[in-house]
Formats: sequence, C-alpha cells, structure tokens
Amino acid sequence: MHNVSDSLFDVPGERASTDLGADAVFRRDSGAPLAVRMRPANLDEVIGQQHLLGPGSPLRRLVEGSGAASVLLYGPPGTGKTTLASLLSQATGRRFEALSALSAGVKDVRAVIDLARRRLAAGEQTVLFIDEIHRFSKTQQDALLAAVENRIVLLVGATTENPSFSVVSPLLSRSLILQLQPLTPDDIRAVLARAIEDERGLGGKVTVTEEAIEHIVRIAGGDARRALTALEASAESAADGTVDLELVEATVDKAAVRYDRAGDQHYDVISAFIKSIRGSDVDAAVHYLARMLAAGEDPRFIARRLMIHASEDVGMADPTALQTATAAAQVVQQVGLPECKLALAQATIHLATAPKSGAVTTAIGKAMADVSQGKAGAVPPYLRDGHYAGAKLLGNAQGYKFPHNSREGVVTQQYPPDELVGVDYYLPTDHGNERTVGPRVEKLRKIVRGE
Repeated sequence: MHNVSDSLFDVPGERASTDLGADAVFRRDSGAPLAVRMRPANLDEVIGQQHLLGPGSPLRRLVEGSGAASVLLYGPPGTGKTTLASLLSQATGRRFEALSALSAGVKDVRAVIDLARRRLAAGEQTVLFIDEIHRFSKTQQDALLAAVENRIVLLVGATTENPSFSVVSPLLSRSLILQLQPLTPDDIRAVLARAIEDERGLGGKVTVTEEAIEHIVRIAGGDARRALTALEASAESAADGTVDLELVEATVDKAAVRYDRAGDQHYDVISAFIKSIRGSDVDAAVHYLARMLAAGEDPRFIARRLMIHASEDVGMADPTALQTATAAAQVVQQVGLPECKLALAQATIHLATAPKSGAVTTAIGKAMADVSQGKAGAVPPYLRDGHYAGAKLLGNAQGYKFPHNSREGVVTQQYPPDELVGVDYYLPTDHGNERTVGPRVEKLRKIVRGE
C-alpha cells in the first residue's frame, strides 16, 4: 500500500543553493513527484489563499519582486507555504537559499548569511527560505536577527505552529506574520482537476471518476500534497487507465465512508447518533461520530445537534451536559478540525453516559400546546411592569410580594394566568439530578400555591 504524506511540497535535501538554480530546489522534471510537478509556476496558478494575494498585498509584492519585508508563513500542511517560497525563488533580481530546520544547524545559517552578505555587496539580494522554522532553537533563530534586521537576507519562514509561541520575539517583530487558511474542498477539487489534465501532471491520460475524486478530497483534509500524492499513487495502479473509488481505497489503504451529506445517509447516521446517545450506548455513539467526521460532515452541524440533545434528552437529570455541549461547540468555532474532534467526542461521551430525562422537552411542549390553543390569559396585575408613569393608577405592580423578604425566599402568590392555575408542566423524573429536583419542585409548588 502507498502511504499518503502529511506535509506540503517538502524541500528535497538538506540544503539547496541558488548557484544551482531554483529548479534544483524545486524539481519539475518528469521523475519528480506529481505534487512537485504541479507546483504553481506563477501567482495566477495559486489555488486558495486569495486573502493574502490581493493586488498590492505584502505577499504579492514580495512574490513579484518589489517587496522588502521578511515574512513568516503560518498554516496547516498542504496549504501552499512552500509553493509561495518557490515563487519567491523566481522573484526578479534575487537569489534563493533553502534550509530545513530539521537538518540545518547554526553553522549552516551563518554560512548562508556570509554568502548573502557577499552577494549584497555585488548588488544581489538573497531570499532565505527556512522550512519548519519553529524547530529552530533560540540560538539558531538569534543567529538570523542581524541579517534580517539589516536586510542582508529576506527571510521567508514556514511553520505549522503559531509563530507567536515558537519564534523568538525579536524575529517576530522584524517579520510579517501571514496566516494561510486550510484549502476548501472546492480548492482541492480544482488542484486535482488541473493535475489530471495538465501536461505537467497526468496529461489527460487517466480517467478519474467523480466518486474517486470526492473520496480523495475527503481523505486529503485540505492538504493539497496529500491529495496529489493519493491521485498519483492511484493513477500508477490504474491498469486500464481508469481510477475509480475501489482503486483509490485499495491504493491509499483508507476505505470510503458511505455517506452522502445531501442524501439518506446523512439523515440515517445523525439519527443513529442521537438515538445511540439517548439509549446510553456510548460506543455506538462514538462510532457514528467518527463516521460523520471521516465522511467530512460539518462539525458545526454535529455540535448543534449535541447542544439540542443536551436539553432534549438529558435536561435537568444532568444540567452540566448542556455546558459540555456548548463548550464543545465553542471549540469547534475557535479551533476547528482536526483538534475539535476531541471536544465533540468528549461531549458525545458525556451525553451518552449521563442520566436521561425528557422532562424539559415535555414541559415546554405542553406549555407551547396550551399557548397555541389560546390559553394565555391576562397577567395578574401585581406581576405587571410598574416602571412607568401611570402604572400605579392602573393598579399595576401593586400588592406584589417580594420573595426575598421571606425566610425561605418563597411566598404564596399566584403567578400564572387564572385559567392555568394548578397546571403542572415540569414533571421531574427520578433520574440523576432530578431525583433531588423532584422533591424540591413539589415543595415549592405547595408553598407557592398555598396548599
């Protein structure tokens, strides 16, 4: 089986020099991997990251050879960090050096800076690309400071980690931090379509079914390198020139999840998910969660269903269930995939193992039914708003008994309209927290109703 890479357009080798030319750093010959051959040759070919490539933007000016700022490209794998470095290598009047933080030491950094200093004296500026810059030690990063500040080198650092936590402050203050966004499914489809037809890629010699493309899009997870590697591996195995779903599954060793977000599977799986939680089968619930995530379901949709379920089927039997579900939704919003799957799993497990009660659902259902049937009598005068001129003359807010003035904090007083006096909407179960709530509700009703 072929393994699909997690990284984006890795820089081959430990170090490359512009004395060998940019193509020595980013090989585009026919023997190079498909992901390398399909690397954009100019800005017009870049897919995604348009928020960074608008007219006059610092990154576009840098790529076009007119900018003079060092930059730190921060984003997940497969989003274009090394692609942009490749385009920088072609910028007019600049020489290019590439180092990988995985293998380069302080000695290598100083050697590149010395070379760049000699070139600058001859009127040539050097672009220094450092992949995985967050892996550089503080000493290695400090070795770059003077060269960056004096523009001996124009630094382009690529990192998958937030540079605010992994890059030293002096280097941060001397660089623009540009965040790349994950590629969307449409972006990945566009990358695949170009690779299938372009002469640099498969040149139209292979037919790829729609099902196969969609599966590759799902397993790519927004990573262009992963998508192209999967496509290339599958195409190499296509004896008859056709890449279908079964071939992709066999090639990349990852089965497609039979799940159509617009069809029956979408509704069947989410239904099974909720019913498994309601039925307290934690293992089945986690299975269906994994199935939805693997199929590319929107995590926001899952989070919304968990929040609904927390009140609908758990309710007051465990009031903390809603807090957990809401917190998971916040993680989805602020963190996103893949990390948010942990919060969704935690919320799923909490809800599945929590005591269950449908009393909240029943209570609001009964109340809504009464209101829809016209049972919405006048609010008792002493409960009405009295914060306006003339309220007292109308008899509003007069005679109201303030509960905090009583020893127990509860007083006998009619709160509902006349026709709903004595109606019980909330009927606690004896499950979980409602075992305690039930007797309290009964006692409160007796006091309030004067029974």
